[in-house]
Amino acid sequence: MNVRTRSVTQTRAVAHALASVLRAGDVVVLSGDLGAGKTAFVQGACAALGVVDPVTSPTFTIMHEYHAPVPVLHVDLYRIDTVNELHDLGFDEIVDGDHITFIEWGDRFAAALPPDHVVIELELPPAGDGGAADAEVDDRSADDRIVRVHAHGSGWHTRSRSIATSLAHYLHPDTGEG
Repeated sequence: MNVRTRSVTQTRAVAHALASVLRAGDVVVLSGDLGAGKTAFVQGACAALGVVDPVTSPTFTIMHEYHAPVPVLHVDLYRIDTVNELHDLGFDEIVDGDHITFIEWGDRFAAALPPDHVVIELELPPAGDGGAADAEVDDRSADDRIVRVHAHGSGWHTRSRSIATSLAHYLHPDTGEG
């Protein structure tokens, strides 16, 4: 399912809505280029989950832990280069616990992810060629994003309807996309 956001605030709001379906043990993988809004997405979700501390990118520290009714781990694998480094980090324990785990750049290690996880892709909308069909694309701002949600594993597939319900406000009724 795809959602289009027009601002960082709206990207955070989409994350806030999606957080309503998250529970202990969930793994949320965020992918997208540098500056695509991965940390902004985590900020929105963490606000909904009850995190009161500032949520910042763990690029240099690799992982931040946040206290909330369900603890939250925010992991950034950008600086991890090999599967051995990933295992040295204790990745298996990170994704198998009583917390919600957000993993930026987790798509780089897809084979190491648990079978049940959800992937959030954040990307800039494509530039149009200026034709009438591209009118919506041509008015994009630097903060426009396409947010794609992909459920993996039987646990998430059974919750797909819950995801769609949580994001219903952001989806167009005729296409199921925002």
